[in-house]
Parts: sequence; C-alpha cells; structure tokens
Amino acid sequence: MSSFSTRALTLLSSVFGACGLLLVGVAVSTDYWLLMEEGVVLQQNQTTEVKMALHSGLWRVCFVAGPEKGRCVASEYFTEPEIEITTENTANILKMVRTATPFPMVSLLFVFTAFVISNIGHIRPQRTILAFVSGIFFILSGLSLVVGLVLYISSINDEVMNRPREPEQFFHYHYGWSFAFAASSFLLKEGAGVMSVYLFMKRYAEEELYRPHPALYRPRMSDCSDYSGQFLHPDSWPPPQRGRSASDVSSDISIQLNQTPPPQPPPKGETTQTPPKK
Repeated sequence: MSSFSTRALTLLSSVFGACGLLLVGVAVSTDYWLLMEEGVVLQQNQTTEVKMALHSGLWRVCFVAGPEKGRCVASEYFTEPEIEITTENTANILKMVRTATPFPMVSLLFVFTAFVISNIGHIRPQRTILAFVSGIFFILSGLSLVVGLVLYISSINDEVMNRPREPEQFFHYHYGWSFAFAASSFLLKEGAGVMSVYLFMKRYAEEELYRPHPALYRPRMSDCSDYSGQFLHPDSWPPPQRGRSASDVSSDISIQLNQTPPPQPPPKGETTQTPPKK
C-alpha cells in the first residue's frame, strides 16, 4: 500500500506540474485576459451602439470594434502606444494592468524550474531532497501568480470605481479565458507543490525505516567473555593488508640468512671423537 501511494503521488505531482506549466505558459502568451466594451445608449429605442471593443493580454491589445478595428498594438511599458481610445478611464485600465505583468513571468520561471527538478527527482528517487525543493518552487510559483492576479483585479476595480456614471454611456468588461487559465494554473501548481512535499516526507520515512539502527553495531557483552562482540562494528575491523610480492619475500629470506651467527668452535681440552672406520 505504501509503495502504491508513493507511485500515485509521483504520477499526480508530475501531471499537476505539467498542466500548471502548460496553462500558465498559454495564459502569459495569449491576449484574452480582459475584454472591454464601451459605447452609447440611444434614447430613442433604448439600444446600444458600440464605440469601441477590445481584448488585451500582458503584451498586446487587439481592437475588435471602433476606429481601430482589426488592429493589434504591442503594450509599451515605457512609452504610450499611439492608439485612439474613446475614454481616459479605458486608457488608464490598460496602463495600470501592466504593473501585474512581472509576477506571472516570475511564476512561469519558477514552475519551469520546479518541473525540471521534479522530473530529475522522479528519475533518481534516492535523491529525496529534490522532491522537497521542487515542491517549494511549485508553491512559490503559485504564490507569485496569485499576487499578480490580485494586482491585476485591483487595478481594474480601482479604475472602474472612479469612472463617472453617465446614463447615455455604457461600459462593460469581463475576464477572458487567458485569465481563467492563469487562475487554474495557480490551483494546479499549489496541488503539485503540496504533493511533492508530501512525497518527500514519505520517501524520507521509508529511508529511515530500512536504515539499520545504530544499536545493531554495539558490542554485545556477556559473562563468559569480556571481548564478546568486539569486532561486530565495522569501524573496529583491522585495515586490510596489502599482499607482498615474491621479490620482497626473497629479499627478507636473504637478509635472515646473512644475519644467522656462524657456528662456535669447541672449547679447549675437549676432543671431538670421530666415528671408527669400518
């Protein structure tokens, strides 16, 4: 059961991380974060006439109605783009939402780093710390993205609240599918981060379970011998001795032969008896 849950966490964290990376990448590169429409209300028949409609992303604004219809303009972060916008509040909205752009970019960088580290940790599961690091990056990526989403929403709400209320004019806005992709990516990345951290805890617990306890290496003393268990611990084993070559052995033998004392002569007064010849 433990092995099954570990494999399930590995698979789910990979799927959630890949989906989170894909969704935030699509959200950052598309132009449907915000859709705005403004015009006038005709008092005769109470119908509306659209003066301008556009959809915008983090990098580009595209007009679908009005004098700039069919034109897409890149968002200039340091200079104002030369486009004709009917009201000043709409221009302020497009200007204020640029403050939220760095946070989705940082989130994309973090989730890519987390995805790479997570896959390396799945290939080499013995490196348990990689699961923890990838989980932290997933969580940081989600937090960075949610900060960008909050700034994006608050900047739009501030400008809409400051917009003058005029009965002959109307203004509508809503968030597009790019914004929905970014919000869904936040949930997926946070889920992948939590599962990666939990996977690290399970792998670490399994390593501790199968790691031999230090008490197994303690010398087991008994009454019959004072040295029982002396060599149970590997640290107490003697270092291996290197084998000696034949030349070293022959040189040692020759040294011993040269150091053998010569035979002593018999003392005076003693005669050596020779055996009789037959």
